[in-house]
Amino acid sequence: MQIVWFKRDLRVFDNEAFKKACDKGPILPLYIFEEDLWKKSPMCMKHYTFLKQSLDDLNNDLEKLGQTLIIEKNSAIEVFKEYKEKYNINTVWSHQETWNYWVKQRNDKLSEWFSFNNIRWIEVIQNGVIRNLKSREGWAKKWNISMNKKVFSAVTRLVKTSDKTYKIPDYKELGLKEEKNKNFILGGRREGLKLLESFLYDRSKNYSIQMSSPSTAIVSCSKLSAHISFGTLSIKEIYQMANKRIELLKNNPLKENKVWIKSIRSFLKRLYWHCHFIQKLEDEPSIEFKNMHSLYDGLRENEFNEKFFVAWKNGTTGFPFLDACMRSLKVNGWINFRMRAMLMSFASYHLWLHWKHTSDFLATLFIDYEPGIHYTQSQMQSGTTGINSIRIYNPIKQGKDHDPEGLFIRKWIPELSNIPQKDIHTPWLSEVKLKNYPLPLVDEATARKEAAKKIYKIRNSKKFKEQSNNIYLKHGSRKINYKNKSKNLINRTDQLSLF
Repeated sequence: MQIVWFKRDLRVFDNEAFKKACDKGPILPLYIFEEDLWKKSPMCMKHYTFLKQSLDDLNNDLEKLGQTLIIEKNSAIEVFKEYKEKYNINTVWSHQETWNYWVKQRNDKLSEWFSFNNIRWIEVIQNGVIRNLKSREGWAKKWNISMNKKVFSAVTRLVKTSDKTYKIPDYKELGLKEEKNKNFILGGRREGLKLLESFLYDRSKNYSIQMSSPSTAIVSCSKLSAHISFGTLSIKEIYQMANKRIELLKNNPLKENKVWIKSIRSFLKRLYWHCHFIQKLEDEPSIEFKNMHSLYDGLRENEFNEKFFVAWKNGTTGFPFLDACMRSLKVNGWINFRMRAMLMSFASYHLWLHWKHTSDFLATLFIDYEPGIHYTQSQMQSGTTGINSIRIYNPIKQGKDHDPEGLFIRKWIPELSNIPQKDIHTPWLSEVKLKNYPLPLVDEATARKEAAKKIYKIRNSKKFKEQSNNIYLKHGSRKINYKNKSKNLINRTDQLSLF
């Protein structure tokens, strides 16, 4: 008997582990709720809701093929111990998983147990991330090749191997608290396909110019990141469908199609970046909790302003655009990348809060929480990687650039409804008295300059460069040729925008 262990690959289409296992004989399709993982990871009700919707969809697809998805709630080793005795399993199939450090430790222990019990564990590459990578040289080319491989077709029929009823554990059993806000992005493959189609054929035309503002990004961005994180869609199928859309646009002489093609190509670059950043965590799992550049150790660890942290979390820092972004994120579970970068940057620089505390909080808000991207980006926006440009976002300038009329601010901060438009980004300067909205926690310019001074003092030291060079050799991006493109798209390690 073979087991297909579904994890972050909740689909039957373009699922290599599922297809190859089914080609060899009967399978047991399995998903495991591991209580310890939920308790020791920043996952919350948002993630549970999206996961439940995705598992419901997966189960429907499996039942159409003849077999119900089996759900277990226990540690993975205990589940496989039981299944070894009950089904005499000899092979377990899954994808190679790069997730948080808890998962890595579980996989290491499980691998030893499988080996001791003569059970083959076949793990396939899912998104171009390569395990035990020797060098980043040539990685981009390998990724490009993997994205252009033929997708794995769906299985047509399954042999029924279990009569167990499909039932997902209640959220309370996992120690989760109910939330009043409903998910802005719905889970399940069908919802993912709807988003992908509407993006490629309707919403993506102005993606490259509208992705930066939270007001326009909510429509123009694909919002596929959660579906990629949970694996209801594969990056390969998204990549190929996007290229197919480009070819269709090329065959149409409309002038506006040039803008559309540019936008979809910009989106394709971000699919590459998605995997590029996960590869960093695969190569160095300690990125989740340790500064990439060790000279930054001790920079923020010994001081933490709890008052600042609470105000930042609640969207009450006194900087309207920043607070509006935080409040929007808390309700929707999603916000565009530039605003994520601003939220993180402000916390790390202006408020001088350690990135580990703030990133763990943000992880509870992002439906698309992906550790490989999340923690590398948190460090990138906090200046601790050693290889990226120092970018300190001014929330006042960002507001004026991306919400000039203050419409987004007024939507999320009703306390400022009586403030004139000319003062909406700096209400503390208005002649109209503030009601129920705080003054700024810090002086923006002073806090920004002081933070930059501390960061550059380390960056300009003699010891800094040698270690930075080593970090770049291990994690830095290289050039990549995209399919059907005549020129190289040079990827810089200080750029990334999520979907």
